[in-house]
Amino acid sequence: MIMSTFNSRPYLRRGLYLVLTRPRDGYERLCEYAVEAGIAAIQLRIKNHDLQEHEHLTLARRLRSLTMGSPTLFIVNDLPEVAIQSDADGLHIGQDDLSATEARTLIGPDKLLGLSTHNLEQVKKANEAPVDYIGFGPLYVTTSKVRPDPVVGPEALEHAYRSSRHPIVAIGGLDLDRIQKLGPYAHNVAVIRAVSEAANPSSVMRSIQEVFLKYAEPAQEGSYR
Repeated sequence: MIMSTFNSRPYLRRGLYLVLTRPRDGYERLCEYAVEAGIAAIQLRIKNHDLQEHEHLTLARRLRSLTMGSPTLFIVNDLPEVAIQSDADGLHIGQDDLSATEARTLIGPDKLLGLSTHNLEQVKKANEAPVDYIGFGPLYVTTSKVRPDPVVGPEALEHAYRSSRHPIVAIGGLDLDRIQKLGPYAHNVAVIRAVSEAANPSSVMRSIQEVFLKYAEPAQEGSYR
């Protein structure tokens, strides 16, 4: 299950990939819960200029300090400079951000690089990009974006799996019930509101990770998945 051709690059375990966007209980509290639950990764996703640049970096550094030494990776969304200056484990970019080649040049060989994809054409194109994993979705309707990408439907996940050379992080409107029905076609499952708006985020994190690992066994033993 090698995630990278560089041994120094962090390893993204299978499991829950938590995206932090305006969490009700606060970024640091959710990060602490994530580390305690031993989930695979958290991503700091600040949108619409919610924070000034220096505040964004300060928060990233605090989250980095909370994840340091734990199996939970810390990934920054969109901004390579914040990922670099906070010593994050990785950077995640979208289709409208800088190119994967530009991002890899900026962050170097030792950080993970993820890329969002929203259709099979983008999945296939990502095969030639210097990335370590791809996000794929939205599988269901989501309200996490002001202008969300078209819903691809959960049935598209298997097609993406068959087409991709990279591990897939499934995303978009996922909750505990839907995660049980994904099948073995994702390396990770990303959620936002299912955790951040839960009455007991810590318990939900643990349940999602446990259920995902139980119901989404790798489709091919010995593969990166």
